[in-house]
Amino acid sequence: MTTARATRSPTLFGSCLCGAVRFEIRGPLGAMSHCHCAMCRKAHGAAFGTYSRVQRSDFVLLSGETSIRAYRSSPAVTRTFCGTCGSTLQWITDDRPDALDVAIGTLDDDPGVRPSLHIFTASKAPWFEITDGLPQRAER
Repeated sequence: MTTARATRSPTLFGSCLCGAVRFEIRGPLGAMSHCHCAMCRKAHGAAFGTYSRVQRSDFVLLSGETSIRAYRSSPAVTRTFCGTCGSTLQWITDDRPDALDVAIGTLDDDPGVRPSLHIFTASKAPWFEITDGLPQRAER
């Protein structure tokens, strides 16, 4: 299982559901994780959100800048989404100004990495059972 940085094509492409927002990632992805916190569950409308970190300099917006909306979900975190279709796009923390986390479900290509852990499992959805054997952290 590949967990952190993997060999893959040099550029990944991604987009929102309606296609208004399109982007490319020109560098390696960090470790991929499933986040079970209540905010990620609500933002994704699912049992968890799956993200991978990328350097800001490797994230290139191709179209849809005016469609992107931002929501400050906690004092140091901003979440972005498409204002037309609602697709979750990014998780951005003030603590890492040179990086952002991309919602993996928005990628159009195989990212070349696979999930390596579950985080915030202490607040996971009570109706979801984690059965994949990946490490689990009660918090981050």
